[in-house]
Amino acid sequence: MSTNHFPGGAWPVMLTPFTSDNKVDYEGLKALTNWYIDNGCSGLFSVCQSSEMFFLSKEERVNIAKTVIEAADKRVPVIVSGHISDSYEDQVDELTAIAALNPDALIFITNRFAKEDESDEIWRQNCEKVMQQLPESLPLGIYECPYPYKRLVSLENLKWCASTGRFFFLKDTCCDLSLLKARAAAVKGSNLKIYNANTSTLRDSILAGCDGFCGVMASFQMREYAWLCDHIHDEKAQKLQDLLTVTSLIERQWYPVNAKYYLQHYQNLPITLKTRTKDESLLTETFKTEVAALKNLTDSVCKSINI
Repeated sequence: MSTNHFPGGAWPVMLTPFTSDNKVDYEGLKALTNWYIDNGCSGLFSVCQSSEMFFLSKEERVNIAKTVIEAADKRVPVIVSGHISDSYEDQVDELTAIAALNPDALIFITNRFAKEDESDEIWRQNCEKVMQQLPESLPLGIYECPYPYKRLVSLENLKWCASTGRFFFLKDTCCDLSLLKARAAAVKGSNLKIYNANTSTLRDSILAGCDGFCGVMASFQMREYAWLCDHIHDEKAQKLQDLLTVTSLIERQWYPVNAKYYLQHYQNLPITLKTRTKDESLLTETFKTEVAALKNLTDSVCKSINI
């Protein structure tokens, strides 16, 4: 296995644009891919929960990944998940189809390898079993997806993943600075890099040895998250961190519809508000006002600190 050359920085969890008749909008997806890259992302996470992967067919998941990989055109690395089934056989089938696209890393969803009441030992056994069916040269990653339930990787299993040399990426959703510090220490010197999904702990986690950001809010503030990750020691960084912490609460306000509204209304992306997980007609004027406030406050603070 080669050495991990993934950059730190900010990696968005990508949205999936849909047409008004609920089909994947591949032209909109290309435009979105370019928007993330043009606004400073270090890499792209395609076919994840924000992509509504549990509501996509296998064919759609493969075609979305293929479209993003081709649109990115090696400008930034593209990592891909997409195994949503319960059975071992179906997961191998899904992962093999994604692996054939040669993404920069194939990302495992932690809750697919064990039921909520099953042990860490079972998780590891199932993870290892799936690994054996995939090309050894293909880098892997771990995603602590909160749906249908959140399964955090134990420190013991994280150390095991790091020891294999095959794991390059952890999308960390623990939202706990002390655990982030312990995890960073546990994988130090290995290929495994940690990307924090939680805004509130972001700067402190990078200062403690984590590598970057991989989360929802990059679809609202891509440029700002990229700047923070790349200027973590700058005297302006804490002011930006404070802004991002407060504004990150908007992810609880009818996401991903509100993110698509922001991208359509304020970034002029040619996408609809359609999603398969939420009714876009329920994006109220209040929700839209909150998005406008996020945009105005972000612009004002960034102007005041000259970034």
